[in-house]
Amino acid sequence: MGVIVSAVANTGAAICGNFAQLFREISALGYTGSYSTVRDYLAEQRPARAPLIPSPPSVRQVTGWLTRHPDNLTEHERTRLTALLERSPELQTASSYVRTFATMLTQLTGHNLPQWITEVHAAELPGLSSFAKGLEQDLDAVTQGLTSHWNSGPIEGRVNHIKMIKRQMFGRAGLPLLRKQVLLTTQNT
Repeated sequence: MGVIVSAVANTGAAICGNFAQLFREISALGYTGSYSTVRDYLAEQRPARAPLIPSPPSVRQVTGWLTRHPDNLTEHERTRLTALLERSPELQTASSYVRTFATMLTQLTGHNLPQWITEVHAAELPGLSSFAKGLEQDLDAVTQGLTSHWNSGPIEGRVNHIKMIKRQMFGRAGLPLLRKQVLLTTQNT
């Protein structure tokens, strides 16, 4: 290896250069080793490359970070979300409204919904404004859902289960067989 080092020093070639060109130059100076020996040695001596810039988070990742409870985020996710929110005031505003809505949803404080909708419209955030318009279309039902402990979740679950059974039978069965299937699966669960 000392021969390669002295040959590189004599030619004044940089380690980062073209290995084939360097091999030709040191061979002309009397080096008798193989090209692979030069290549392998110089590859070890090459300075480390700068770390790659991390790719930006996807829309799905950011949406997940915004909609999950902050306690459920990893430290890395929390750091990346904070950095993202510092760069985008609109996203920070949207994050605030999403967290407020999540609080209404989990703490059943639906009486705050009309005020939240008004604030969202005033902020003029396109995604949240369209969501708020959808809530306004059936404001009474949404408010009731956000304030009452009673909900239609179990009913919706049963309807979904019945539709799944119906799909499994590929539409070949009539109501009597569907009824038996539903009753049998209900007994087993």
